Amino acid sequence: MTGPAARDALALAADLSLAEAVPLYDEVRAHVGVVKVGLSLFVEHGPAAVKAFTSKGARVFLDLKLHDIPNTVELAAKAAGSLGVSYLTVHASGGEHMVRAAVEGAKAGARTAGVTAPVVLAVTVLTSMDDPTLQSVGVEDPPLLQVERLAALAAKAGAGGLVCSAREVAEVRRVVGPSLTLCTPGIRPKGTASNDQARVETPSAAISAGASLLVVGRPITQAKDRLAAAKALHDEVAGALG
Repeated sequence: MTGPAARDALALAADLSLAEAVPLYDEVRAHVGVVKVGLSLFVEHGPAAVKAFTSKGARVFLDLKLHDIPNTVELAAKAAGSLGVSYLTVHASGGEHMVRAAVEGAKAGARTAGVTAPVVLAVTVLTSMDDPTLQSVGVEDPPLLQVERLAALAAKAGAGGLVCSAREVAEVRRVVGPSLTLCTPGIRPKGTASNDQARVETPSAAISAGASLLVVGRPITQAKDRLAAAKALHDEVAGALG
């Protein structure tokens, strides 16, 4: 499978200023179909950060990682759902009721705006966390066990997908089945630095393990030839998809 399928499996992490991120997307859009708008862009620009990319035909991954009491999360998800984004993140560690509130809020917001509801992706364990980091916040279990626990909780709550490390995606797929979207940050082509990510994997390995959506930031944004880097990622994903 090549072309649009591979393109829609790649999300550019636009962790730049909006003035830098928009022309970067224009540069790589032939190979990358999704743009991840995270906290920095959204805090600075609000819904305009989303519109800057949806107006260019991009599917937007609104990465807010909502985590609060269920009522507050439902209200925030309702507002986010009205923006026409394709994905919205919440923290699975907020619990079943909170995740369910996010799903209902996103649906309600989309319905009011007349747009398609976003896939609510529940974040399991951040890819920056390793065993010592988890232990420091009171989680004695290794990352994989914690990921599996939160994945099952989020699936039960109605989340449309999960965010997990590519190293855990095969086990998560086994736990939740084939229908959920599995999003994997921490994607690093061979020969590139891990930076602050503790659990990373290559694009082809992530796809082969069962990932649906790969988030890629610095391997593109910090590349000397960003278009070539995006094309190489696209081609690797296309090859893994077959």
